[in-house]
Amino acid sequence: MKNPASIRKWLAVYTRPRWEKKVNQLLAAQELETYCPLNKVRRKWSDRIKTVEEPLFKSYVFVKVSDEDRAAVRMTNGAINFVYWNGKPAVIREKEITAIRRFLNEYENVIARPIDLKLNQRVRITAGTLMDQEGKVLDVRRKTAKVAIDSLGYILIAYIDRTKLTSAPAR
Repeated sequence: MKNPASIRKWLAVYTRPRWEKKVNQLLAAQELETYCPLNKVRRKWSDRIKTVEEPLFKSYVFVKVSDEDRAAVRMTNGAINFVYWNGKPAVIREKEITAIRRFLNEYENVIARPIDLKLNQRVRITAGTLMDQEGKVLDVRRKTAKVAIDSLGYILIAYIDRTKLTSAPAR
């Protein structure tokens, strides 16, 4: 059986500004599996229009590593640190990396923005025991949102991780 520390997971690495492609190259040179999502954008200069590739997520690169390889990633020139969530490096699911790849293969000029939750906004829960339920945001905190789930004629109030919410159509 594999040592749990040798299991490879996708982690987000925070890089120096405008060093995403370079850090991606340096990590790949260390024979690590990396992914720097590049967005095709049309840029206009005074004499021409050109399609260029820019990182979709500014100052972020994804790397699939085991716990033993994390020190090597952190020591890479241009890599500042891992992105942390609740005191641990944030793990990105394989299906999310696949979805980003597929989306960028189909579309150009993609814009990535964090979800901005507002009071009374309708949201859909994307993970956990309340998955696919809809509710209304009652309170927004740093990492959680207080959501009222109004199905079954009762109002259930739950504090839900903000990463597990997406906007839903208003009723």
